[in-house]
Amino acid sequence: MLKRHSFFWWLLWAPVVLFLWLKFRYRAEKPKNLPDTYLVLANHTTDWDPVLVGAGFRKMMYFVGSEHIARWPRAYKLLKFAFNPIMRYKGTTAFSTVTEMLRRLRAGKNVCLFAEGVRSWDGTNSPILPSTGKMVKKAKCGLVTYRIEGGYFVSPMWSNSMRKGPIRGRVANVYTAEQIAAMTAEEINEAIVRDLHEDAYQRQLAAPAPYTGEKLAEGMENFLYVCPSCGKIDTMTSHGDTVECSACGHAFRYTEYGMLEGTDCTTMTELSRWQRRETERHAAGGMAYTAPHGVLYRLENHQTELLCEGPVIMDGEALVCGEISIPLDKISDLAMHGKRTLVFSTDVYYELVPADGVNALKFMWLYQAYKNIGVPTVAV
Repeated sequence: MLKRHSFFWWLLWAPVVLFLWLKFRYRAEKPKNLPDTYLVLANHTTDWDPVLVGAGFRKMMYFVGSEHIARWPRAYKLLKFAFNPIMRYKGTTAFSTVTEMLRRLRAGKNVCLFAEGVRSWDGTNSPILPSTGKMVKKAKCGLVTYRIEGGYFVSPMWSNSMRKGPIRGRVANVYTAEQIAAMTAEEINEAIVRDLHEDAYQRQLAAPAPYTGEKLAEGMENFLYVCPSCGKIDTMTSHGDTVECSACGHAFRYTEYGMLEGTDCTTMTELSRWQRRETERHAAGGMAYTAPHGVLYRLENHQTELLCEGPVIMDGEALVCGEISIPLDKISDLAMHGKRTLVFSTDVYYELVPADGVNALKFMWLYQAYKNIGVPTVAV
C-alpha cells in the first residue's frame, strides 16, 4: 500500500461519512475486533456501494471495480492515483482479478469485493460464484461480511432517479483467519450467502417505509421488456409513476413503497421471476430477441475498437450485430455494466451497446436461458 493511498483514505473518510449522512441519512455500522488483514465481501445494491461500505471502515482498503471505470478519462486517473482499484472484467473468468486480490492480501493489504459482481435488478441477491469460497481460503486472512440494507429502494438498478428513504450498512459477521482455515470452501460459501442475503421486499413488507422522489417508475423499460398483460416484447414505456404498454394499453403504478399497483405482480421480485419464466419459455420455443441497431466494440488494454454496427439479433445459435456473427457456444460468459451495455468474451473481449431506448437486459437473460437449455434451437 502506497502511503498516498492511506493518506487520501484518511483525508476523505470523515467528509464522505458526513456527505452520506446529509444525502441519504446513511449510517454505517463499524466492525469490532478486526483481524490484522481481512477481505471484505459485501452485497451490491447501488453505484454508491464502495463509499457506503468504506464508511464503515476507518482503515484503508482496496476495492475491486468493473473494468469500464478505467475508461473514464479524467476520473479514473484520480481514482488510480488515490486508491488504485483492482480491475474486474465482467463477462470473463476472473483469474487476473483474483491473482491481484491475493497478491495484495498476502502483502497485508485489505481488499473489498462485491461478491455478486452485479447490482440487483429486483431487490434480491444475484448468485455468488462457488469459487468464492476457494478464493477466501487461498487468501489465508480474516473475512468480514458486510450488508447494505435499503439500497435497492434508494437507487433501483433500472431507475433514472434517486429516492430518499432508510438505508443502512450492517456488519453481518467477522471471521478470523483461524476460523476460515478450519472451514471448507463449501462452508465458507454457505456463510457468505447467508450473511449477505438481502431481500428488499421481505424487509419492506415486514416494516414498510416510504422511499420518496420524483418520476418513481421512469426507466422501468430498462428492466421490463415483456408486457405482463399481452406478452408482447419491447412495448413498455414509463412516465412519472406509471408504466404502460403501447400495444394493449395495460398500465400499472410503482409506488413510493416500491409496490406495483394495477398488475398481477405486486413486487419487482415477482415481476422479475415472471419475466425470467417468460424468457425461458421463449428460449424453449427457439425465439430470437432483436434490436434495430447496436454498436459492437473489441476491448483491449482499456481501449475500445469499433468493429461494426447494425441490427442486433440473438437466437439459440448466435449473437449477431451487423455483419458479425458470434456463435453462442463460443461465448464463455455474458454480463452487463450499467443499464445498457453488454460485455462478453470468446477469445476476444467484446462490448455491445444497443441503441438508445433498447432494453439490453433481455439479451443477457435470453443468453442465460439458452445456456441453461444446453442445446441450441432454431430461431423463428
